[in-house]
Amino acid sequence: MNLTTRMADVSLYAPNRAPCAIDLSDNTNQWGAAPSAMRALKDASVALATRYPPVYAEELKRALAAYLGADVSTIVTGCGSDDVIDATMRAFGVPGSAVSYAEPTFPMIPTFARMNALEPAPVRLTAAWELDARALLSRHAALAYICSPNNPTGRAFGPDAIGRVVSEASGVVVIDEAYAEFADWSAVSLLAASERLVVVRTMSKAWGLAGLRIGYAACSTPELAREIEKARGPYKVNAAANAAALAALRDDAGWMRDRVRDARESRACLAQRLAAMGLEAVPSDANFVFVPMSGGAAVEKAMRERGVAIRAFREGIRVTVGPWPMMESCLEALAACV
Repeated sequence: MNLTTRMADVSLYAPNRAPCAIDLSDNTNQWGAAPSAMRALKDASVALATRYPPVYAEELKRALAAYLGADVSTIVTGCGSDDVIDATMRAFGVPGSAVSYAEPTFPMIPTFARMNALEPAPVRLTAAWELDARALLSRHAALAYICSPNNPTGRAFGPDAIGRVVSEASGVVVIDEAYAEFADWSAVSLLAASERLVVVRTMSKAWGLAGLRIGYAACSTPELAREIEKARGPYKVNAAANAAALAALRDDAGWMRDRVRDARESRACLAQRLAAMGLEAVPSDANFVFVPMSGGAAVEKAMRERGVAIRAFREGIRVTVGPWPMMESCLEALAACV
């Protein structure tokens, strides 16, 4: 397969990002950004703009290792968590080999697979939106990808299902934990029991730094981390983002935990109000809720016309949680559209 043929199957990422009065479409932190990070950006010197950033963000890796309780030699950083996922596929996927994943999930996964000359090998979630570990393992893929809590359904998969995949998979297992701070369990606890696990995280969600693109991963071994960094390349964390992330990790952990609490409370209230409208959301462990329904695209369009942006998928609609006045506006618009 030549490059032109392979890329013919790849489309540009094109979510509807037209401005909207209330944007609940992208799962970012609706309470704002980590305060110390914002101060670091404001105080950034001209030197940050005129010089290259640290090659592999070593100081940031030390701070992230301390945050996760991991060994710094197992940490990888990148320009967003998707950069780390892309580099992991490039590092461990042999052209023509498979990437297995359970859908619906993060829509960039099949795109990254094709970009790296790999074959997407999807399986379906169960009727209860749970991970089917047996089906995922049956693909015998070079890489197995699991998003937990899953985007767009919001459900965090249990340690038994994820543990089975980690222990029985044929190749490298990537657990995407972009929303881990909002959940009760993390696959970081499985790192010591595996030699081929990569747990990917981000500072875009709970920390409120989506625009700065700080992604990272903790790996089972330093060897895995080194191969991903080789595939990723240097200078992927820009200097301003590096300074802001360091400030947030140093000073804003308490702020982040408070915002996670706010999001969880808003999530529970939103699910209750949706149920009162006859809309049953999938139990969520993330900072959004997912409502299975047909005709989601029409609902998305109608709500945008009423000033509220949500995200439609083939299987339903996804709503980011935020401060309750935003949720009230969302519910009012939704009631007029469903």
